[in-house]
Amino acid sequence: MNFKWVQLLSAMKGLRDSQREEERKVLLGQAAEGFVLLEEAFRKCSKGKAFFGGDQIGLIDIALGCYLGWWKLIEKRRGVKLLDEAKTPGLVKWAERFCADDAVKGVMPETEKLVEYFLQAMVSGAPPKK
Repeated sequence: MNFKWVQLLSAMKGLRDSQREEERKVLLGQAAEGFVLLEEAFRKCSKGKAFFGGDQIGLIDIALGCYLGWWKLIEKRRGVKLLDEAKTPGLVKWAERFCADDAVKGVMPETEKLVEYFLQAMVSGAPPKK
């Protein structure tokens, strides 16, 4: 199958919002396929280094890293593991390094707070007030 980035995003949104278990199983398979392709892209781009562009966080890392909080929300909400050490070991390590970086630590939302924010927004139809 010719998998596209937009399909991964669509699968992730569906996993986040779907109410039907059967639909979630299909979406989880689509997401897994997308993460395997991202793993391949990481291997090719990083050339064995810590991040997509090398030894330091670059533009691709930032663009992809913006989704990590939401991926963790989906994992928590659905009781699934999206980044699997067996299938995507490079992405797992990349995500750990990215989130541990001093430039990211202070801005990456805590999963529990993000889940709370999301659930409040789902109930009210608007983001919670600060």
